[in-house]
Amino acid sequence: MNTASDLAPDDAALSARETFKALYAQVRPHRWAVALGLLCALLGAAGGLLQPLATKALVDRLGSGGTIAGILLVLTAVVILSTVVEAIGAFVLERTAESVVLTARRTMIGRMLRLRLTDWERIPPGDLMSRVTSDTTLLRAVSTQAVVSAASGAVAFVAAIVLMALLDAVLLSVTLGVVAVLGGAVALVMPKIARSTERSQEAVGELSVALERTFGAFRTVKSSGAEDREIGRLDAASQRAWQHGVQSAKWEAVVGSADGFAVQLAFLAVLGIGGARVASGAIPVSTLIAFLLYLFYLMEPVYKLVDAVSNYQEGAAAISRIAQVDGLATEPAALPGRDAAAEGPASVRFEQVSFRYRADQSLIHQQVSFDVPGAGMTAFVGPSGAGKSTVFALIERFYEVTGGRLLIDGIDVRDWSLPRLRSAIGYVEQDAPVLAGTLRDNLVFAAPGATDDAIRDVLVRTKLDTLVERLPHGLDTPVGHRGSTLSGGERQRIAIARALVRKPRLLLLDEATSQLDAVNELALRDTVAEVSRETTVLVVAHRLSTVKDADRIIVMEAGRVRAVGNHDDLLVRDDLYAQLAATQFLTGLSPR
Repeated sequence: MNTASDLAPDDAALSARETFKALYAQVRPHRWAVALGLLCALLGAAGGLLQPLATKALVDRLGSGGTIAGILLVLTAVVILSTVVEAIGAFVLERTAESVVLTARRTMIGRMLRLRLTDWERIPPGDLMSRVTSDTTLLRAVSTQAVVSAASGAVAFVAAIVLMALLDAVLLSVTLGVVAVLGGAVALVMPKIARSTERSQEAVGELSVALERTFGAFRTVKSSGAEDREIGRLDAASQRAWQHGVQSAKWEAVVGSADGFAVQLAFLAVLGIGGARVASGAIPVSTLIAFLLYLFYLMEPVYKLVDAVSNYQEGAAAISRIAQVDGLATEPAALPGRDAAAEGPASVRFEQVSFRYRADQSLIHQQVSFDVPGAGMTAFVGPSGAGKSTVFALIERFYEVTGGRLLIDGIDVRDWSLPRLRSAIGYVEQDAPVLAGTLRDNLVFAAPGATDDAIRDVLVRTKLDTLVERLPHGLDTPVGHRGSTLSGGERQRIAIARALVRKPRLLLLDEATSQLDAVNELALRDTVAEVSRETTVLVVAHRLSTVKDADRIIVMEAGRVRAVGNHDDLLVRDDLYAQLAATQFLTGLSPR
Protein backbone atom coordinates (compact mmCIF):
# COMPACT_ATOMS: atom_id res chain seq x y z
CA MET A 1 0.00 0.00 0.00
CA ASN A 2 1.33 3.42 -0.97
CA THR A 3 1.86 6.07 1.66
CA ALA A 4 2.70 9.72 1.51
CA SER A 5 6.35 8.83 2.04
CA ASP A 6 6.36 7.27 -1.45
CA LEU A 7 6.66 10.77 -2.86
CA ALA A 8 10.34 10.96 -3.54
CA PRO A 9 10.87 14.67 -2.77
CA ASP A 10 9.65 14.11 0.79
CA ASP A 11 13.01 12.55 1.57
CA ALA A 12 14.64 15.97 1.73
CA ALA A 13 12.92 18.83 3.52
CA LEU A 14 13.45 22.31 2.19
CA SER A 15 16.01 24.48 3.93
CA ALA A 16 15.02 27.86 5.36
CA ARG A 17 16.39 29.60 2.28
CA GLU A 18 14.60 27.21 -0.09
CA THR A 19 11.37 27.63 1.87
CA PHE A 20 11.58 31.40 1.64
CA LYS A 21 12.36 31.14 -2.08
CA ALA A 22 9.34 28.87 -2.62
CA LEU A 23 7.17 31.26 -0.58
CA TYR A 24 8.33 34.21 -2.64
CA ALA A 25 7.51 32.32 -5.84
CA GLN A 26 3.92 31.97 -4.60
CA VAL A 27 3.66 35.62 -3.52
CA ARG A 28 5.57 37.21 -6.40
CA PRO A 29 2.60 37.50 -8.81
CA HIS A 30 0.73 39.37 -6.05
CA ARG A 31 3.64 41.38 -4.68
CA TRP A 32 2.08 44.77 -5.41
CA ALA A 33 -1.11 43.88 -3.55
CA VAL A 34 1.03 42.70 -0.60
CA ALA A 35 2.95 45.96 -0.77
CA LEU A 36 -0.33 47.89 -0.66
CA GLY A 37 -1.43 45.90 2.39
CA LEU A 38 1.91 46.60 4.08
CA LEU A 39 1.62 50.30 3.28
CA CYS A 40 -1.85 50.42 4.83
CA ALA A 41 -0.54 48.61 7.94
CA LEU A 42 2.35 51.06 8.31
CA LEU A 43 0.04 54.04 7.79
CA GLY A 44 -2.19 52.67 10.54
CA ALA A 45 0.85 52.28 12.81
CA ALA A 46 1.95 55.80 11.93
CA GLY A 47 -1.42 57.07 13.10
CA GLY A 48 -0.74 55.43 16.44
CA LEU A 49 2.76 56.92 16.60
CA LEU A 50 1.29 60.41 16.26
CA GLN A 51 -0.82 59.98 19.37
CA PRO A 52 1.96 60.30 21.98
CA LEU A 53 2.96 63.60 20.38
CA ALA A 54 -0.63 64.75 20.62
CA THR A 55 -0.69 63.54 24.22
CA LYS A 56 2.34 65.67 24.99
CA ALA A 57 0.59 68.68 23.43
CA LEU A 58 -2.50 67.86 25.49
CA VAL A 59 -0.50 67.76 28.72
CA ASP A 60 1.14 71.04 27.84
CA ARG A 61 -2.27 72.55 27.10
CA LEU A 62 -3.63 71.29 30.40
CA GLY A 63 -0.68 72.76 32.19
CA SER A 64 -1.33 76.13 30.64
CA GLY A 65 -5.04 75.97 31.34
CA GLY A 66 -6.11 75.91 27.70
CA THR A 67 -8.99 73.95 26.13
CA ILE A 68 -8.48 70.40 24.89
CA ALA A 69 -11.50 70.15 22.57
CA GLY A 70 -9.53 70.89 19.40
CA ILE A 71 -6.86 68.32 20.19
CA LEU A 72 -9.49 65.68 20.97
CA LEU A 73 -11.16 66.32 17.62
CA VAL A 74 -7.84 65.92 15.83
CA LEU A 75 -7.12 62.71 17.73
CA THR A 76 -10.59 61.37 16.89
CA ALA A 77 -10.00 62.05 13.18
CA VAL A 78 -6.59 60.34 13.35
CA VAL A 79 -8.08 57.30 15.11
CA ILE A 80 -10.92 56.88 12.61
CA LEU A 81 -8.68 57.44 9.58
CA SER A 82 -6.02 54.98 10.75
CA THR A 83 -8.68 52.38 11.57
CA VAL A 84 -10.24 52.67 8.13
CA VAL A 85 -6.85 52.42 6.47
CA GLU A 86 -5.97 49.34 8.53
CA ALA A 87 -9.32 47.72 7.65
CA ILE A 88 -8.74 48.35 3.96
CA GLY A 89 -5.23 46.93 4.23
CA ALA A 90 -6.49 43.86 6.07
CA PHE A 91 -9.09 43.15 3.38
CA VAL A 92 -6.54 43.66 0.60
CA LEU A 93 -4.24 41.16 2.30
CA GLU A 94 -6.97 38.60 2.90
CA ARG A 95 -8.20 38.87 -0.67
CA THR A 96 -4.65 38.58 -1.96
CA ALA A 97 -4.10 35.52 0.21
CA GLU A 98 -7.19 33.90 -1.34
CA SER A 99 -5.78 34.71 -4.78
CA VAL A 100 -2.48 33.06 -3.81
CA VAL A 101 -4.40 29.93 -2.84
CA LEU A 102 -6.40 30.01 -6.09
CA THR A 103 -3.24 30.33 -8.19
CA ALA A 104 -1.52 27.52 -6.31
CA ARG A 105 -4.52 25.22 -6.77
CA ARG A 106 -4.79 25.97 -10.46
CA THR A 107 -1.10 25.25 -10.96
CA MET A 108 -1.13 22.03 -8.94
CA ILE A 109 -4.30 20.68 -10.58
CA GLY A 110 -2.93 21.34 -14.04
CA ARG A 111 0.30 19.57 -13.12
CA MET A 112 -1.25 16.62 -11.28
CA LEU A 113 -3.61 15.69 -14.12
CA ARG A 114 -0.60 15.48 -16.42
CA LEU A 115 1.53 13.37 -14.10
CA ARG A 116 3.23 10.38 -15.63
CA LEU A 117 1.77 7.12 -14.36
CA THR A 118 5.14 6.09 -12.91
CA ASP A 119 4.86 8.96 -10.41
CA TRP A 120 1.08 8.85 -9.99
CA GLU A 121 1.10 5.16 -9.05
CA ARG A 122 3.58 5.80 -6.22
CA ILE A 123 1.47 8.48 -4.53
CA PRO A 124 -1.87 7.88 -2.79
CA PRO A 125 -4.62 10.01 -4.35
CA GLY A 126 -5.57 11.24 -0.87
CA ASP A 127 -2.11 12.70 -0.43
CA LEU A 128 -2.35 14.54 -3.73
CA MET A 129 -5.77 15.86 -2.78
CA SER A 130 -4.54 17.09 0.61
CA ARG A 131 -1.80 19.08 -1.11
CA VAL A 132 -4.39 20.81 -3.27
CA THR A 133 -6.87 21.43 -0.46
CA SER A 134 -5.35 21.55 3.03
CA ASP A 135 -1.79 22.56 2.17
CA THR A 136 -2.77 25.37 -0.15
CA THR A 137 -5.18 26.67 2.50
CA LEU A 138 -2.25 27.11 4.88
CA LEU A 139 -0.68 29.47 2.36
CA ARG A 140 -3.40 31.99 3.16
CA ALA A 141 -1.87 33.29 6.37
CA VAL A 142 1.84 32.74 5.73
CA SER A 143 1.92 34.27 2.25
CA THR A 144 0.62 37.72 3.25
CA GLN A 145 -0.48 38.30 6.83
CA ALA A 146 2.63 36.81 8.42
CA VAL A 147 4.94 38.91 6.25
CA VAL A 148 3.09 42.14 6.90
CA SER A 149 2.55 41.43 10.61
CA ALA A 150 6.23 40.73 11.08
CA ALA A 151 7.25 43.99 9.37
CA SER A 152 4.70 46.31 10.94
CA GLY A 153 4.86 44.57 14.31
CA ALA A 154 8.64 44.93 14.46
CA VAL A 155 8.43 48.65 13.76
CA ALA A 156 5.75 49.19 16.40
CA PHE A 157 7.56 46.97 18.92
CA VAL A 158 10.85 48.89 18.60
CA ALA A 159 8.97 52.15 19.12
CA ALA A 160 7.09 50.81 22.15
CA ILE A 161 9.67 48.76 24.02
CA VAL A 162 11.67 51.82 25.03
CA LEU A 163 8.74 53.15 26.97
CA MET A 164 7.25 51.59 30.13
CA ALA A 165 4.44 52.75 32.26
CA LEU A 166 2.72 52.12 35.50
CA LEU A 167 -0.94 51.05 35.44
CA ASP A 168 -3.82 52.81 37.13
CA ALA A 169 -6.86 50.73 38.26
CA VAL A 170 -9.43 53.33 37.21
CA LEU A 171 -7.93 53.72 33.76
CA LEU A 172 -7.72 49.92 33.41
CA SER A 173 -11.43 49.67 34.21
CA VAL A 174 -12.18 52.23 31.53
CA THR A 175 -10.08 50.26 29.02
CA LEU A 176 -11.83 46.98 29.83
CA GLY A 177 -15.22 48.64 29.50
CA VAL A 178 -14.42 49.85 26.00
CA VAL A 179 -13.08 46.42 25.05
CA ALA A 180 -16.26 44.77 26.35
CA VAL A 181 -18.43 47.03 24.21
CA LEU A 182 -16.33 46.27 21.12
CA GLY A 183 -16.35 42.58 22.04
CA GLY A 184 -20.14 42.58 21.95
CA ALA A 185 -20.08 44.13 18.49
CA VAL A 186 -17.58 41.50 17.30
CA ALA A 187 -19.84 38.75 18.68
CA LEU A 188 -22.56 39.91 16.32
CA VAL A 189 -20.20 39.51 13.36
CA MET A 190 -18.91 36.05 14.33
CA PRO A 191 -21.97 34.10 13.04
CA LYS A 192 -21.44 35.69 9.62
CA ILE A 193 -17.82 34.53 9.65
CA ALA A 194 -18.91 31.05 10.73
CA ARG A 195 -21.40 30.78 7.87
CA SER A 196 -18.93 32.08 5.30
CA THR A 197 -16.22 29.77 6.55
CA GLU A 198 -18.58 26.79 6.48
CA ARG A 199 -19.50 27.52 2.86
CA SER A 200 -15.84 27.88 2.01
CA GLN A 201 -14.98 24.53 3.59
CA GLU A 202 -17.89 22.91 1.78
CA ALA A 203 -16.52 24.23 -1.49
CA VAL A 204 -13.11 22.81 -0.61
CA GLY A 205 -14.82 19.48 0.14
CA GLU A 206 -16.45 19.56 -3.30
CA LEU A 207 -13.03 20.06 -4.81
CA SER A 208 -11.71 17.00 -2.94
CA VAL A 209 -14.62 14.91 -4.19
CA ALA A 210 -14.03 16.09 -7.75
CA LEU A 211 -10.34 15.26 -7.52
CA GLU A 212 -11.06 11.81 -6.12
CA ARG A 213 -13.48 11.20 -9.00
CA THR A 214 -10.80 12.06 -11.54
CA PHE A 215 -7.94 10.22 -9.87
CA GLY A 216 -10.15 7.17 -9.41
CA ALA A 217 -10.27 6.80 -13.19
CA PHE A 218 -6.91 8.27 -14.10
CA ARG A 219 -6.17 5.97 -17.04
CA THR A 220 -9.63 6.60 -18.47
CA VAL A 221 -9.11 10.38 -18.26
CA LYS A 222 -5.79 10.06 -20.06
CA SER A 223 -6.90 7.58 -22.71
CA SER A 224 -9.98 9.74 -23.37
CA GLY A 225 -7.85 12.83 -23.84
CA ALA A 226 -9.99 14.53 -21.19
CA GLU A 227 -7.28 16.24 -19.13
CA ASP A 228 -8.16 19.75 -20.29
CA ARG A 229 -11.88 19.28 -19.66
CA GLU A 230 -11.24 17.82 -16.23
CA ILE A 231 -8.83 20.65 -15.43
CA GLY A 232 -11.54 23.11 -16.42
CA ARG A 233 -14.14 21.40 -14.22
CA LEU A 234 -11.75 21.30 -11.26
CA ASP A 235 -10.78 24.91 -11.89
CA ALA A 236 -14.46 25.85 -11.59
CA ALA A 237 -14.58 24.13 -8.18
CA SER A 238 -11.47 26.06 -7.15
CA GLN A 239 -13.12 29.28 -8.28
CA ARG A 240 -16.16 28.58 -6.09
CA ALA A 241 -13.90 27.98 -3.09
CA TRP A 242 -12.16 31.28 -3.80
CA GLN A 243 -15.43 33.21 -3.97
CA HIS A 244 -16.62 31.89 -0.60
CA GLY A 245 -13.18 32.52 0.85
CA VAL A 246 -13.28 36.18 -0.20
CA GLN A 247 -16.71 36.54 1.41
CA SER A 248 -15.29 35.13 4.63
CA ALA A 249 -12.26 37.38 4.32
CA LYS A 250 -14.47 40.46 4.31
CA TRP A 251 -15.86 39.70 7.77
CA GLU A 252 -12.50 38.49 9.04
CA ALA A 253 -11.09 41.87 8.06
CA VAL A 254 -13.67 43.58 10.27
CA VAL A 255 -12.82 41.37 13.24
CA GLY A 256 -9.11 41.62 12.52
CA SER A 257 -9.20 45.39 12.89
CA ALA A 258 -11.55 45.36 15.88
CA ASP A 259 -8.81 44.72 18.45
CA GLY A 260 -6.85 47.70 17.15
CA PHE A 261 -10.00 49.80 17.10
CA ALA A 262 -10.71 48.78 20.70
CA VAL A 263 -7.26 49.97 21.74
CA GLN A 264 -7.82 53.21 19.86
CA LEU A 265 -11.15 53.85 21.59
CA ALA A 266 -9.63 52.87 24.89
CA PHE A 267 -6.96 55.47 24.23
CA LEU A 268 -9.57 58.20 23.76
CA ALA A 269 -11.49 57.13 26.85
CA VAL A 270 -8.35 56.86 28.96
CA LEU A 271 -7.14 60.16 27.62
CA GLY A 272 -10.37 61.94 28.48
CA ILE A 273 -10.86 60.41 31.93
CA GLY A 274 -7.13 60.31 32.65
CA GLY A 275 -6.88 63.96 31.73
CA ALA A 276 -9.59 64.80 34.21
CA ARG A 277 -7.81 62.75 36.88
CA VAL A 278 -4.56 64.54 36.13
CA ALA A 279 -6.38 67.87 36.40
CA SER A 280 -7.84 66.84 39.71
CA GLY A 281 -4.46 65.66 40.97
CA ALA A 282 -5.53 62.02 41.39
CA ILE A 283 -2.61 60.75 39.29
CA PRO A 284 0.49 62.41 37.89
CA VAL A 285 0.66 63.09 34.19
CA SER A 286 3.50 60.59 33.84
CA THR A 287 1.14 57.75 34.82
CA LEU A 288 -1.27 58.67 32.07
CA ILE A 289 1.47 58.87 29.45
CA ALA A 290 3.04 55.59 30.57
CA PHE A 291 -0.31 53.79 30.41
CA LEU A 292 -1.02 55.05 26.92
CA LEU A 293 2.42 54.07 25.65
CA TYR A 294 2.00 50.60 27.14
CA LEU A 295 -1.44 50.24 25.64
CA PHE A 296 -0.36 51.12 22.12
CA TYR A 297 3.21 50.00 21.71
CA LEU A 298 3.69 46.85 23.71
CA MET A 299 0.69 44.55 23.57
CA GLU A 300 -0.27 44.73 19.91
CA PRO A 301 3.25 44.51 18.43
CA VAL A 302 4.05 41.44 20.50
CA TYR A 303 0.84 39.80 19.38
CA LYS A 304 1.66 40.53 15.74
CA LEU A 305 5.17 39.15 15.97
CA VAL A 306 4.09 35.97 17.73
CA ASP A 307 1.28 35.46 15.26
CA ALA A 308 3.63 35.98 12.32
CA VAL A 309 6.09 33.40 13.63
CA SER A 310 3.30 30.93 14.30
CA ASN A 311 1.84 31.36 10.84
CA TYR A 312 5.23 30.96 9.21
CA GLN A 313 5.93 27.74 11.10
CA GLU A 314 2.59 26.29 10.05
CA GLY A 315 2.97 27.42 6.47
CA ALA A 316 6.56 26.25 6.00
CA ALA A 317 5.52 22.57 5.90
CA ALA A 318 2.76 23.34 3.42
CA ILE A 319 5.12 25.35 1.23
CA SER A 320 7.56 22.44 1.24
CA ARG A 321 4.88 19.90 0.25
CA ILE A 322 3.54 22.15 -2.50
CA ALA A 323 7.04 22.74 -3.89
CA GLN A 324 7.68 18.97 -3.97
CA VAL A 325 4.92 18.53 -6.57
CA ASP A 326 7.01 20.60 -8.98
CA GLY A 327 9.61 17.82 -8.88
CA LEU A 328 7.22 15.19 -10.26
CA ALA A 329 7.45 14.13 -13.92
CA THR A 330 4.58 15.20 -16.17
CA GLU A 331 3.43 14.40 -19.66
CA PRO A 332 3.66 17.23 -22.20
CA ALA A 333 0.38 18.78 -23.27
CA ALA A 334 1.49 18.30 -26.88
CA LEU A 335 4.75 16.91 -28.21
CA PRO A 336 6.32 18.20 -31.40
CA GLY A 337 6.62 15.65 -34.16
CA ARG A 338 4.67 13.94 -36.87
CA ASP A 339 0.92 13.54 -36.39
CA ALA A 340 -0.50 10.84 -38.61
CA ALA A 341 -3.56 11.99 -40.50
CA ALA A 342 -4.44 8.49 -41.68
CA GLU A 343 -7.93 7.10 -41.39
CA GLY A 344 -9.12 3.53 -41.12
CA PRO A 345 -7.64 0.71 -39.02
CA ALA A 346 -4.34 1.46 -37.33
CA SER A 347 -1.36 -0.88 -37.60
CA VAL A 348 0.68 -1.86 -34.54
CA ARG A 349 4.23 -3.16 -34.55
CA PHE A 350 6.53 -4.08 -31.66
CA GLU A 351 10.21 -4.36 -32.56
CA GLN A 352 12.38 -5.98 -29.87
CA VAL A 353 10.57 -3.99 -27.15
CA SER A 354 11.87 -4.21 -23.60
CA PHE A 355 10.27 -2.48 -20.63
CA ARG A 356 10.70 -2.09 -16.88
CA TYR A 357 8.76 0.21 -14.58
CA ARG A 358 11.86 1.52 -12.79
CA ALA A 359 15.58 1.15 -13.28
CA ASP A 360 15.92 -0.93 -10.10
CA GLN A 361 13.22 -3.42 -11.16
CA SER A 362 13.34 -6.45 -13.43
CA LEU A 363 12.15 -6.37 -17.03
CA ILE A 364 8.42 -6.82 -17.65
CA HIS A 365 8.91 -7.17 -21.42
CA GLN A 366 11.98 -8.77 -22.95
CA GLN A 367 12.51 -8.26 -26.69
CA VAL A 368 8.81 -8.45 -27.52
CA SER A 369 8.14 -8.47 -31.26
CA PHE A 370 4.90 -8.86 -33.20
CA ASP A 371 3.08 -7.21 -36.09
CA VAL A 372 -0.63 -6.35 -36.36
CA PRO A 373 -1.12 -5.03 -39.92
CA GLY A 374 -4.54 -3.41 -39.36
CA ALA A 375 -8.20 -4.41 -38.99
CA GLY A 376 -9.24 -7.78 -37.63
CA MET A 377 -8.98 -9.00 -34.05
CA THR A 378 -5.74 -9.94 -32.31
CA ALA A 379 -5.94 -11.75 -28.97
CA PHE A 380 -3.23 -11.85 -26.30
CA VAL A 381 -3.22 -14.90 -24.05
CA GLY A 382 -0.87 -16.27 -21.42
CA PRO A 383 -0.48 -16.84 -17.71
CA SER A 384 -1.05 -14.06 -15.24
CA GLY A 385 1.93 -11.68 -15.17
CA ALA A 386 3.01 -12.50 -18.71
CA GLY A 387 2.88 -8.79 -19.68
CA LYS A 388 -0.33 -8.77 -21.73
CA SER A 389 -1.92 -5.67 -20.18
CA THR A 390 1.44 -3.90 -20.30
CA VAL A 391 1.24 -4.07 -24.10
CA PHE A 392 -1.80 -1.79 -23.95
CA ALA A 393 -0.15 0.56 -21.44
CA LEU A 394 2.82 1.00 -23.78
CA ILE A 395 0.55 1.62 -26.79
CA GLU A 396 -1.25 4.37 -24.84
CA ARG A 397 2.14 5.71 -23.75
CA PHE A 398 1.26 5.50 -20.11
CA TYR A 399 4.87 4.35 -19.91
CA GLU A 400 7.83 4.73 -22.27
CA VAL A 401 9.55 1.65 -23.68
CA THR A 402 12.95 0.88 -22.17
CA GLY A 403 14.37 -0.57 -25.39
CA GLY A 404 13.31 -1.32 -28.95
CA ARG A 405 10.59 0.45 -30.90
CA LEU A 406 6.80 0.57 -30.81
CA LEU A 407 5.21 1.82 -34.02
CA ILE A 408 1.63 2.90 -34.78
CA ASP A 409 0.97 3.29 -38.50
CA GLY A 410 4.69 2.84 -39.02
CA ILE A 411 5.56 5.82 -36.80
CA ASP A 412 7.34 5.49 -33.46
CA VAL A 413 4.86 6.38 -30.71
CA ARG A 414 7.45 8.76 -29.28
CA ASP A 415 7.06 10.85 -32.45
CA TRP A 416 3.29 11.17 -31.99
CA SER A 417 1.77 13.95 -29.95
CA LEU A 418 -0.07 12.40 -27.02
CA PRO A 419 -3.46 14.02 -27.77
CA ARG A 420 -3.40 12.78 -31.39
CA LEU A 421 -2.24 9.29 -30.41
CA ARG A 422 -4.87 8.78 -27.73
CA SER A 423 -7.65 10.27 -29.84
CA ALA A 424 -7.18 7.34 -32.24
CA ILE A 425 -7.52 4.73 -29.49
CA GLY A 426 -10.50 3.35 -27.60
CA TYR A 427 -9.38 1.72 -24.36
CA VAL A 428 -11.42 -0.47 -22.02
CA GLU A 429 -9.63 -1.26 -18.77
CA GLN A 430 -9.88 -4.42 -16.70
CA ASP A 431 -11.93 -2.78 -13.95
CA ALA A 432 -14.09 -0.82 -16.45
CA PRO A 433 -14.32 2.38 -14.35
CA VAL A 434 -17.53 4.39 -14.42
CA LEU A 435 -17.32 8.01 -13.28
CA ALA A 436 -19.78 9.77 -11.02
CA GLY A 437 -22.37 11.62 -13.06
CA THR A 438 -25.08 10.58 -15.48
CA LEU A 439 -25.06 7.69 -17.91
CA ARG A 440 -24.80 10.20 -20.77
CA ASP A 441 -21.75 11.82 -19.14
CA ASN A 442 -20.00 8.44 -19.14
CA LEU A 443 -20.92 7.52 -22.70
CA VAL A 444 -19.58 10.77 -24.20
CA PHE A 445 -16.61 11.12 -21.84
CA ALA A 446 -14.09 10.23 -24.57
CA ALA A 447 -16.11 11.91 -27.33
CA PRO A 448 -17.91 15.00 -25.93
CA GLY A 449 -19.15 15.96 -29.40
CA ALA A 450 -20.96 12.67 -30.05
CA THR A 451 -24.45 13.01 -31.54
CA ASP A 452 -27.59 11.43 -30.11
CA ASP A 453 -27.81 9.14 -33.15
CA ALA A 454 -24.29 7.86 -32.53
CA ILE A 455 -25.11 7.27 -28.88
CA ARG A 456 -28.31 5.38 -29.71
CA ASP A 457 -26.48 3.18 -32.23
CA VAL A 458 -23.86 2.20 -29.67
CA LEU A 459 -26.51 1.57 -27.00
CA VAL A 460 -28.22 -0.95 -29.26
CA ARG A 461 -24.95 -2.63 -30.25
CA THR A 462 -23.89 -3.05 -26.61
CA LYS A 463 -27.34 -4.12 -25.40
CA LEU A 464 -27.63 -1.06 -23.15
CA ASP A 465 -30.86 0.20 -24.74
CA THR A 466 -32.99 -1.90 -22.39
CA LEU A 467 -31.07 -0.52 -19.40
CA VAL A 468 -31.74 3.05 -20.53
CA GLU A 469 -35.44 2.31 -20.95
CA ARG A 470 -35.86 1.19 -17.35
CA LEU A 471 -33.82 3.99 -15.79
CA PRO A 472 -36.04 6.74 -14.29
CA HIS A 473 -34.40 9.55 -16.28
CA GLY A 474 -32.95 7.57 -19.16
CA LEU A 475 -29.50 8.72 -20.23
CA ASP A 476 -29.64 11.56 -17.69
CA THR A 477 -29.94 9.20 -14.70
CA PRO A 478 -27.07 9.52 -12.18
CA VAL A 479 -25.06 6.29 -11.92
CA GLY A 480 -23.66 6.92 -8.42
CA HIS A 481 -20.11 7.11 -7.17
CA ARG A 482 -17.99 5.03 -9.59
CA GLY A 483 -21.17 3.50 -10.97
CA SER A 484 -22.30 2.17 -7.62
CA THR A 485 -25.91 1.83 -8.85
CA LEU A 486 -24.85 -0.47 -11.71
CA SER A 487 -23.90 -4.13 -11.84
CA GLY A 488 -20.42 -5.23 -12.84
CA GLY A 489 -21.65 -6.37 -16.23
CA GLU A 490 -23.45 -3.07 -16.82
CA ARG A 491 -20.31 -1.16 -15.95
CA GLN A 492 -18.33 -3.24 -18.44
CA ARG A 493 -20.88 -2.65 -21.19
CA ILE A 494 -20.85 1.10 -20.47
CA ALA A 495 -17.04 1.11 -20.71
CA ILE A 496 -17.19 -0.70 -24.05
CA ALA A 497 -19.91 1.66 -25.30
CA ARG A 498 -17.81 4.67 -24.24
CA ALA A 499 -14.91 3.37 -26.33
CA LEU A 500 -17.14 2.66 -29.36
CA VAL A 501 -18.79 6.11 -29.25
CA ARG A 502 -15.34 7.52 -29.90
CA LYS A 503 -15.14 5.59 -33.21
CA PRO A 504 -11.49 4.63 -32.62
CA ARG A 505 -9.04 3.38 -35.21
CA LEU A 506 -7.55 1.06 -32.59
CA LEU A 507 -9.69 -0.61 -29.92
CA LEU A 508 -8.00 -2.09 -26.82
CA LEU A 509 -10.12 -4.49 -24.74
CA ASP A 510 -8.48 -5.70 -21.52
CA GLU A 511 -10.65 -8.57 -20.23
CA ALA A 512 -13.62 -6.40 -21.18
CA THR A 513 -16.22 -9.20 -20.97
CA SER A 514 -15.06 -10.96 -17.81
CA GLN A 515 -18.17 -9.94 -15.82
CA LEU A 516 -20.77 -10.47 -18.55
CA ASP A 517 -23.27 -13.29 -18.59
CA ALA A 518 -23.31 -15.72 -21.52
CA VAL A 519 -26.09 -13.94 -23.43
CA ASN A 520 -24.53 -10.47 -23.23
CA GLU A 521 -21.06 -11.87 -23.90
CA LEU A 522 -22.30 -13.52 -27.10
CA ALA A 523 -23.97 -10.30 -28.23
CA LEU A 524 -20.87 -8.20 -27.50
CA ARG A 525 -18.63 -10.79 -29.15
CA ASP A 526 -20.66 -10.35 -32.33
CA THR A 527 -20.41 -6.57 -31.94
CA VAL A 528 -16.62 -6.73 -31.54
CA ALA A 529 -16.38 -9.00 -34.57
CA GLU A 530 -18.37 -6.46 -36.57
CA VAL A 531 -16.22 -3.58 -35.32
CA SER A 532 -13.02 -5.49 -36.16
CA ARG A 533 -13.90 -5.37 -39.87
CA GLU A 534 -13.21 -1.63 -39.88
CA THR A 535 -11.08 -1.17 -36.75
CA THR A 536 -7.97 -2.81 -35.38
CA VAL A 537 -9.04 -4.68 -32.23
CA LEU A 538 -6.57 -5.96 -29.64
CA VAL A 539 -8.01 -8.16 -26.88
CA VAL A 540 -6.62 -9.56 -23.64
CA ALA A 541 -8.89 -12.44 -22.67
CA HIS A 542 -9.02 -15.68 -20.72
CA ARG A 543 -12.15 -17.13 -22.29
CA LEU A 544 -11.93 -19.57 -25.16
CA SER A 545 -15.12 -18.15 -26.66
CA THR A 546 -13.42 -14.75 -27.04
CA VAL A 547 -10.11 -16.07 -28.32
CA LYS A 548 -10.83 -18.91 -30.71
CA ASP A 549 -12.28 -16.76 -33.51
CA ALA A 550 -9.49 -14.15 -33.42
CA ASP A 551 -7.61 -13.53 -36.66
CA ARG A 552 -4.35 -13.96 -34.82
CA ILE A 553 -3.42 -15.03 -31.30
CA ILE A 554 -0.23 -13.91 -29.56
CA VAL A 555 0.86 -16.22 -26.74
CA MET A 556 2.97 -14.49 -24.07
CA GLU A 557 4.94 -15.97 -21.20
CA ALA A 558 7.30 -14.26 -18.74
CA GLY A 559 7.39 -11.04 -20.75
CA ARG A 560 8.18 -12.69 -24.08
CA VAL A 561 6.20 -13.61 -27.19
CA ARG A 562 6.12 -17.39 -27.22
CA ALA A 563 4.03 -18.05 -30.34
CA VAL A 564 1.78 -16.35 -32.90
CA GLY A 565 -0.94 -18.05 -34.93
CA ASN A 566 -4.63 -18.91 -35.03
CA HIS A 567 -6.53 -21.16 -32.65
CA ASP A 568 -6.28 -24.40 -34.61
CA ASP A 569 -2.63 -23.85 -35.44
CA LEU A 570 -1.59 -23.08 -31.85
CA LEU A 571 -3.44 -26.06 -30.44
CA VAL A 572 -1.10 -28.27 -32.46
CA ARG A 573 2.24 -26.52 -32.19
CA ASP A 574 2.27 -24.71 -28.82
CA ASP A 575 2.05 -26.72 -25.61
CA LEU A 576 1.28 -23.71 -23.38
CA TYR A 577 -1.64 -22.59 -25.54
CA ALA A 578 -2.99 -26.14 -25.68
CA GLN A 579 -2.74 -26.32 -21.89
CA LEU A 580 -4.49 -22.96 -21.46
CA ALA A 581 -7.23 -24.00 -23.86
CA ALA A 582 -7.77 -27.23 -21.95
CA THR A 583 -7.85 -25.60 -18.50
CA GLN A 584 -8.29 -21.85 -18.09
CA PHE A 585 -10.26 -21.24 -21.30
CA LEU A 586 -12.59 -24.20 -21.06
CA THR A 587 -13.39 -23.54 -17.40
CA GLY A 588 -13.86 -19.83 -18.05
CA LEU A 589 -11.41 -18.80 -15.28
CA SER A 590 -9.79 -15.40 -15.32
CA PRO A 591 -6.60 -15.62 -13.25
CA ARG A 592 -5.00 -12.41 -12.13
